[in-house]
Amino acid sequence: QVQLVESGGGLVQAGGSLRLSCAASGSIFSINTMGWYRQAPGKQRELVATITSSGNTNYPTSVKGRFTISRDNAKNTVYLQMNDLKPEDTAVYFCNADARAHGSRWYQGYWGQGTQVTVSS
Repeated sequence: QVQLVESGGGLVQAGGSLRLSCAASGSIFSINTMGWYRQAPGKQRELVATITSSGNTNYPTSVKGRFTISRDNAKNTVYLQMNDLKPEDTAVYFCNADARAHGSRWYQGYWGQGTQVTVSS
């Protein structure tokens, strides 16, 4: 199996920055796309950013130009640099990986436990 552990969340004032990290561990054969999603209270989980194994990235309009996703394939780790944070960015941020475990024939999606990001106005 594959485990994802996020870190780096916290409380920050509007306009500030945070950097999230997510490390994948376990019996990993290969990881395709990795990404970050977020869920605010009372709202559905939404995409924040994704990055393929070759480094292609994708962002929704709401975070484009403020957030940057990157990854270190050697460490099976994905990062999210968040700048110019706004109160509406407040949410639990979840890491996701499309991964294949040793002994498995299939790729499947794995989720981390989430890390809270709170932006005060």
